[in-house]
Amino acid sequence: MTVIALVDGSSYSASVCDHAAWAAARMESGVQILHTLDRPRSSVPADLSGNLKLGARSALLEELAKSDADHARLAHARGRLVLEEAAARLRAAGIDPVEEKLRNEGILDAIARFEPEAKLIVIGKRGEESSTTFEHLGSNLERILRAAHKPVLVANRAFQPVTRYLVAFDGSPAVMSSIERIAAGSLLAGLACRLLHIGADTAPIRAQMEGAAALLRPVSSDVTIEFATGEPDTTIARAVENGGADLLVMGAYASHRIRRLFLGSTSAAMARMCHVPVMIFR
Repeated sequence: MTVIALVDGSSYSASVCDHAAWAAARMESGVQILHTLDRPRSSVPADLSGNLKLGARSALLEELAKSDADHARLAHARGRLVLEEAAARLRAAGIDPVEEKLRNEGILDAIARFEPEAKLIVIGKRGEESSTTFEHLGSNLERILRAAHKPVLVANRAFQPVTRYLVAFDGSPAVMSSIERIAAGSLLAGLACRLLHIGADTAPIRAQMEGAAALLRPVSSDVTIEFATGEPDTTIARAVENGGADLLVMGAYASHRIRRLFLGSTSAAMARMCHVPVMIFR
């Protein structure tokens, strides 16, 4: 089993490698670095009949075909360089083995191919073509969160040591599953945990949280239970910033309000407001 690190040569690639190295070291696994090449769109027009004379048409087709070939060659060379730099960073961090995977297919197809042997997928909050000015998520992130079956760690711009994490707790099957997997694994073992519920302190939800805390206490340095009211995005972000957390944990199928933050149209809001890495469990 391994950690998949998705790199694209953006400013987040180094952080993805650092987060992947941290996770791999704690889980005693290797890392597969994955870089995908977009299948190039042919520059050849669909139908040139009647538009150009035969000689001009042939010359243009040859020129466009050469342009496509040059583009593919340069993209492949750049991809190899991106992988080599990422591999060097991971090996310098002491990770072994490190595998480099360059795929000429869509990112979702590549993940589906390698995910069965993975423990965790690591991706940056923003990709190569994202604007840092508006701090919006990488274009692939939401699609990956919807499609992935393994936990996804969304890396922040720069890695910071993780000593405590916050779980956005809503009592859903996904978040309960995440608690069980945390308790059974080594990734977050020994770290302090805050269980935060956005909503009223009712007997049923408190009982669920006490059960979750009981699972986590044998493997955690400290576990606390907290309640808060307000809009989930601002309330969770405030809890992370003010109360201190180096990592936010959520279930992919959380309750309807929180689910929309990550898997719906407003998923960029939390990443913009909460400047820590986020781990999503299915």
